[in-house]
Amino acid sequence: MTWLQLRLNVQRRDIPALEELLLTTGAVAVTLEDNADQPLLEPGVGETPLWNQTRLTALYPADTDMEPILQTIPAPLLEEANLRVEILEDKDWEREWMRHYHPLQFGRRLWVCPSWLAPPDPDAVNLLLDPGLAFGTGTHPTTALCLQQLADLPLTGQTVVDYGCGSGILAVAAMKLGASRALCVDNDPQALAASVDNAARNSIASQNLTVTLPEEVDHQCWALQAELVIANILAGPLIELSETLLGFLRPTGTLLLSGLLKNQATELCEHYADTLPLKVVGEKEGWVCLQGNFPTR
Repeated sequence: MTWLQLRLNVQRRDIPALEELLLTTGAVAVTLEDNADQPLLEPGVGETPLWNQTRLTALYPADTDMEPILQTIPAPLLEEANLRVEILEDKDWEREWMRHYHPLQFGRRLWVCPSWLAPPDPDAVNLLLDPGLAFGTGTHPTTALCLQQLADLPLTGQTVVDYGCGSGILAVAAMKLGASRALCVDNDPQALAASVDNAARNSIASQNLTVTLPEEVDHQCWALQAELVIANILAGPLIELSETLLGFLRPTGTLLLSGLLKNQATELCEHYADTLPLKVVGEKEGWVCLQGNFPTR
C-alpha cells in the first residue's frame, strides 16, 4: 500500500494543537522527531517531553485529498514549517528494521544478539534479545557503558538489583555472566513484561528473577542483599533515589550508575560522596557511567 506523508517543522508550543488537528483530518499516525540535534532524556512518570524544534510527520492514505487538509493548518505556522507532502511506498517495516540490528560485543566475553540471528561466537556469553520489546537494546551509549562494565566484573554467585530495568538487558546480562539472582524494578508494566520475556529467552529460571513495580518492592527482603546495584536512569532520579539504591547494597557491594551526561557527573559524585565515593569508569558520546564502592574500614 502507498501512503502520503505530510512533514512540517514546528515549535514545541504548537505541537499538541497541531497533532490533534491532523488526527481529526484523517491522519492514521502522527510522529515526532528531533529537528535540531537536541538531547532528550528519558521522561519521568506522566511526562511527555518534546524537542524545542520538532519535525512532525503525519501519515495519510494515498487517495487523500491533501489540499483541504493543508487549508486547515494556520497560515502563520505554515510560513516557517518547510511543508512537504511526499509519496511513501509501503515496506515490510518489521523486516526493514530487523535488517539494521546486528550483534554487539562488550568486553571479550559478552555479546548481545538479536534473537533471530545466530551468535557470532557460540562459545561466548551470548545474550539473546528481542529489541522489538524496546526499553534497552545495548545500542544506546548509557546501556552500552553498563554492559561494558558488567563484562569486566566478577559476578559469579552474586545478587543483582537493576533499578529502572527497561528490557531487563542489564539484569539478564549479569545473570548470563554468573549472577545467581536478580531484582528488576521499573515503573512501566510493559517494561517488566519485556524483562520476563527476555529472561525466558535466555533460559533464566523464573525463581531467580524477581520483577516488580517500585511501590511493590519488598525492601525488608532485599535490604543489604545485593553485591551489585545498577541504575541506568536519569541524573535527577539517581539523586532522588540514592537512599533506595544504597539500601539494596551490601557493605562490600558495587554501585553502577548511568543515564547521565558528562556535565552531570560532578553533581552526582558530590551527592553520594559522604556515603559512597563515585568515579567515572566509562564515557561514550557525551554520556558517562559512574561506579562506587563503600570505603574499606
